[in-house]
Amino acid sequence: MENILAEKPIKILHGRLLASVNFVSNEDLRDKDILDIGCGYGWCELNFLERGVKKILATEISESDLQTIKQNVENSRLSVIKASACELPFPNASFDTVVAWEVIEHIPKNTESIMFREIFRVLKPAGNFYLSTPFNNIFTSLLDPAWYFGHRHYTLKKLYDLGLSKNFKVVESRVVGAHWTLLSILNLYFSKWILRRKRILCNFFDKKEDVEFSKKGFATIFIKFKKI
Repeated sequence: MENILAEKPIKILHGRLLASVNFVSNEDLRDKDILDIGCGYGWCELNFLERGVKKILATEISESDLQTIKQNVENSRLSVIKASACELPFPNASFDTVVAWEVIEHIPKNTESIMFREIFRVLKPAGNFYLSTPFNNIFTSLLDPAWYFGHRHYTLKKLYDLGLSKNFKVVESRVVGAHWTLLSILNLYFSKWILRRKRILCNFFDKKEDVEFSKKGFATIFIKFKKI
């Protein structure tokens, strides 16, 4: 993720980021070995480290994408490595919990089953896999600029089928976020890539998104899978 604004990971989260970390139960973190696929700037690592993980390994697809977390998150329980979601360089049964927030839509088309197979392989028996991705409907598609350039959106059924085909079971799922969430995405793209600044009216949008992500919606899918 290109960090053109030189942003740093933050501990106070809102919207999708807050919903992501809150979706993961403490029992799947405390004293556990965690893998974060597509760690971005490291906001998830800051949260998980405070919640008592044994160790967390953060990955991104390129060395340049890892620079922000390397420069801003220092902890003896954190390791950072370049890795593809479809070719994880770790032994079998290495992790208790795997998270992949907004990753699956970015991997090469038709490689989703490979990603699921790799995650199943590196999870310990009865390990958990948490995933988020844009929900597939007309609103999320039309209001996501990246969708016009191949940014994929998913249905619950598609993700359920992927999980079941690789011997996962669905533990929990939810679809949250709504109109303000989608408008906030447009605001982000416009502010970051056109104005080269942080989101306009960010406090206003944060409050709206916090409400939308706390109840049923149509913008973002969250699923918890368990290895069986």
